Amino acid sequence: MSHWEPLRPGDAETIREQLHRAPRGLLGVAARSPDGTPAVVVTDPLLPDGSPFPTFYYLTLPRLIQACSTLEAEGWMAPWAARLEQDPALGVAYTAAHTAYLTDRAAIREVPRIAGISAGGMPVRVKCVHALVAHALAAGPGVNPVGDTALAGMGWPGWEGRGWGAQSPTSAPDAGMTGM
Repeated sequence: MSHWEPLRPGDAETIREQLHRAPRGLLGVAARSPDGTPAVVVTDPLLPDGSPFPTFYYLTLPRLIQACSTLEAEGWMAPWAARLEQDPALGVAYTAAHTAYLTDRAAIREVPRIAGISAGGMPVRVKCVHALVAHALAAGPGVNPVGDTALAGMGWPGWEGRGWGAQSPTSAPDAGMTGM
């Protein structure tokens, strides 16, 4: 189970600047960058307008958002989806990450319309690197194997060598993303 904290003074404005809009359903901060800037926020699964919102952990740190977008643009998800089909142990770990995500969200609120839906394509595909990285940062190393691998490949502090096997299923990470 992840741990998150209430907003600190200035966090709401920082998050607004990061997103270029007011955040919706903001509950707190689940992960911070090494300098203390919010990196992942916790979002109420039921937004103020009554809309269900399955993305409980939401990535806000611009440099991580860009790094995830780069991985997605380079097609990083397809080899991971294939690897999920070929590696039963990875599939079990990814399903456990899905369950952990749902458990964390249910601790805040159950929303029947999104029951069983986590984020990032879990538990059967790799759809959104942003959501998987957000979950990995919120839950800590060892919970989300795909998010862990992305963070390790980006050079995120504390994730060195924590990826699932090789840092990428097909090649080394983009050198431009190291040193986050």
